Amino acid sequence: MVPVLRRRRKFPIRVEDIMSTPPITANRSAPIEEVAKIMNENNIGSILIVDDEGKLEGIITERDILFAVAHDKIGKGLPAYMIMTEDPLTVTPGVPIIEAVRIMREANVRHLPVVDKDNRPVGMISLRDIIDAVLMFLDVFMQK
Repeated sequence: MVPVLRRRRKFPIRVEDIMSTPPITANRSAPIEEVAKIMNENNIGSILIVDDEGKLEGIITERDILFAVAHDKIGKGLPAYMIMTEDPLTVTPGVPIIEAVRIMREANVRHLPVVDKDNRPVGMISLRDIIDAVLMFLDVFMQK
């Protein structure tokens, strides 16, 4: 009996196919209370911090907000740049999704900004986006 060889399917899924758009941003000088409010109103776990030219400077995540609360920094009008993670890891829209997942796993991050060639945010890829994509594929391939 000849073993059945299964062809490997390749799905050229790119970051741009599943990223969230438009990116939610705040200026580096925005008070962290305002940043937290924007995150809450948009039901998101991170916000991109940009300079006056719209270029990415940093990211604030739920973890950063927790840190600020735990260290009594909320309620003082502290600017976003004081608690943001500077120069976060980024990807471009054309990066294969598997590479973005590897980057996120190795860096232990749940949010990855997507930027253009000028380092301006064009989207965000989050663990939630990846799980949604996996669920969609499972749904398609598990149907009989």
